[in-house]
Amino acid sequence: MDATSLPLFPLHTVLFPGGPLSLRIFEARYLDMVRRCLKEGGGFGVLLILEGAEAGAVAQLAGIGTRARVVDFDTLSDGLLGIACLGEQRFTLGRRWQQGDGLHLGEVEYLAPESACAVPAELAHLAELLREVLPRLGGPYMHVEAHYEDAGWVGNRWAEILPLAPAQKQQLLELTDPLLRLEKVAAWSARQPPAAHV
Repeated sequence: MDATSLPLFPLHTVLFPGGPLSLRIFEARYLDMVRRCLKEGGGFGVLLILEGAEAGAVAQLAGIGTRARVVDFDTLSDGLLGIACLGEQRFTLGRRWQQGDGLHLGEVEYLAPESACAVPAELAHLAELLREVLPRLGGPYMHVEAHYEDAGWVGNRWAEILPLAPAQKQQLLELTDPLLRLEKVAAWSARQPPAAHV
C-alpha cells in the first residue's frame, strides 16, 4: 500500500484523536488486518457507517474519520481477540474499494493536527469535571495521555463520553476549530449528564 492508502474499519461509532476504542475482532478480514498492523506498526481508519451494517454490506460512510493504532490486545473470555486502540490523526476519505477478503481500503488525505490551545476561563469547569469523570470510566482510558489544559483534547473527551447520537459526534469530529468544538460540547453537556461508560 502507498502512503495514502489505509485499511478501513467501518463502525457505528465515531473515534476522536487521542481517544480510546475497544473492539472484539471475529471476522477473518479484520483478524488479518490487525495482525498486519501489529507486525508493521501501522494503523487503520475508523469511519462512521451512515448506511449499512458493521458485519455486512456498507452502503455509505462518513467522509471524515480517524486513524487508529492498536496499543494492546488480549484473548477475551469468549475466545475472541480483543484490541485496545487509540485515535490518532483525522483524515478525509477519497476513493474506497474492497479486497477479495472483503476488507475495505481507502485513499485518504490526512488533516493537519490541531494546534494546542488553552481552555478558556469560562469553560475551565469542563476540564475540572473531566478530571473527576475519566478515572471513573476505568479501562478504556488507561492508554489515554491526559492534556486537561488543552481545549481540543478536553472537547474530544467530552464528545466521546456524552450520550450524543453518532451523527452529532460526527459533526463534532468534522469541526476544524477546537474552541468551537468545546463550546458546542459545553452547550450539550449543560443539557445531558455524562455517560456512565464508553
